[in-house]
Amino acid sequence: MVTFSHADAGTDEAAWAASGLDTIGELPLDAAELAGMEFVVLVAHPDDESLGAGGLLARLTSAGAHVEVLLCSAGEASHPDSPTTTPEQLAAVRREEFAAAMAAFGLADHWQFLDLPDSGLAQHRAVIAERLTEAIGQRTVAIVAPYRGDGHTDHDTLGSVAAETAEAGGHGLLEYPLWYWLWATPGDTAWRNWVRLPLSPAEQRTKREALHTHASQLRPLSDQPGDEALLSEQFLAHFARPFEVFAWRPPVTGRRSARDAEAVFDALHRSAEDPWKYQDSWYEQRKRSLTLAALPEQKYDAGLEVGCSIGTLSAELAGRCGKFLAVDASGTAVARAAERLARFPGAEARQLTLPEQWPAANFDLIVVSEMGYYLAAAELEELITRIAASLTPGGTLLLCHWRHPVSGWELDGDAVHTMARSQLRWPPAGTYRERDFVLETFIAPGPDRAGTSA
Repeated sequence: MVTFSHADAGTDEAAWAASGLDTIGELPLDAAELAGMEFVVLVAHPDDESLGAGGLLARLTSAGAHVEVLLCSAGEASHPDSPTTTPEQLAAVRREEFAAAMAAFGLADHWQFLDLPDSGLAQHRAVIAERLTEAIGQRTVAIVAPYRGDGHTDHDTLGSVAAETAEAGGHGLLEYPLWYWLWATPGDTAWRNWVRLPLSPAEQRTKREALHTHASQLRPLSDQPGDEALLSEQFLAHFARPFEVFAWRPPVTGRRSARDAEAVFDALHRSAEDPWKYQDSWYEQRKRSLTLAALPEQKYDAGLEVGCSIGTLSAELAGRCGKFLAVDASGTAVARAAERLARFPGAEARQLTLPEQWPAANFDLIVVSEMGYYLAAAELEELITRIAASLTPGGTLLLCHWRHPVSGWELDGDAVHTMARSQLRWPPAGTYRERDFVLETFIAPGPDRAGTSA
């Protein structure tokens, strides 16, 4: 249980700035993708939304996305020892401030007040879940909520309700940390898997304008003890960054699995000679070059590429391997890959539906590129288990995946890499991440290396 007070000095923003927080991967959603989504925002107390997600709200309204906001409490418990203002009076003030903030975001007519007690949301979980479900209706949305491990009971309650609702309905989830920045330190590892939303100057101005409407939290209610400003300048520095940070899980847009892959990708490859534009797209050419450059060894004895498609990357990998096997669920794709590999004596392409049809061999290089999210979560877990069993000690595993939502499938690239890191528990030998894709290499533990695949 985290214990802290708003009066604590906490972790200075300079420590977070020096931690590399500004280098974590970007939220993999551009303006057009955001505009095509719908959002329901949960707010525990007035000002939470402006602090943790003000830039996001500015981005969404500017992009034309549909946004609905549920304010759960009026924040009437922020000054329990005030000699000048009763909780009822403070509730009225803070609701007016929240209305002004919503107007600054362009959401004046897009919010509801649930009228639940400040610091008592844990006792009203069922009500919150019901109202959230009503707001979502039959749609698939992205839920925006406080981080479920923020340390404040109201924030943790909203975060956990949001996570449970998102999991049950396949919704996206954006969790915004608030008090976390005060009590946590850069040594905590949670933030390293989060995403960053860079804010334009206009979005930063809108966020500041909305935050300044919450005067009861930024300035003293009076000069008497008990009426001090709640939010210190040191705390506010965490929210003056030119970016916001979220724990992000994309919506589940489908439930296909490995058994669907052959039909789906055979149809795709029959429709076009090069459906992904591997040969002509600069994105693909650049990503392929980065993939090859990320391999720590110049030569490998035996390599395996999982999900080879038409073999464009396969031909590059085969030149660095004594023996090389490229596999794909699509027979049409494998036939084209085999043509590209014909000039390499030790290379072959084979149609296999993984993870069930796993090759009976060991490898010192395994490459999984743009394939992991075409499996269900349980299938990906089995694939990782098979990789760990087949990779020789000191061998290289390379993962590279698109970070945007993958229509029709359960996982996305970030989820694939998170599962691999969690299951293997091998420290990454190298990581490259940008808004569009993430690339990681791992070295299999040898007799003198720590690690586990269990």
